[in-house]
Amino acid sequence: METVTHTHTHPNYHPPNKKSGSFDILYPLRRLVDKIQIRNARLAHLLCQLIPCCCPFERDIKLFGRTFHIPPLCKLNPLYDEFVALRFRALSYLADECGEDITKYIC
Repeated sequence: METVTHTHTHPNYHPPNKKSGSFDILYPLRRLVDKIQIRNARLAHLLCQLIPCCCPFERDIKLFGRTFHIPPLCKLNPLYDEFVALRFRALSYLADECGEDITKYIC
């Protein structure tokens, strides 16, 4: 397999704002969520049902002829990236290991 190197930047990639040597009080909790391994279909289905595929708070509200946009507030969750990764691992397990159709969990 060849190694792929990108020569362009991805417009939606935002590197984490971590400074080397900074203290992260949530680090143990982040690692705990990252270490969860999906080994059975019941757990995978439960995680896919509990963790939404898109932020349920993002909305456009029309009021007095004007449209107000409420941004996705899920990004305020300090463990958002870990939960999204956990949901992805659950979806991958169901599709790859169990051979199930996961379209019902995709937005």
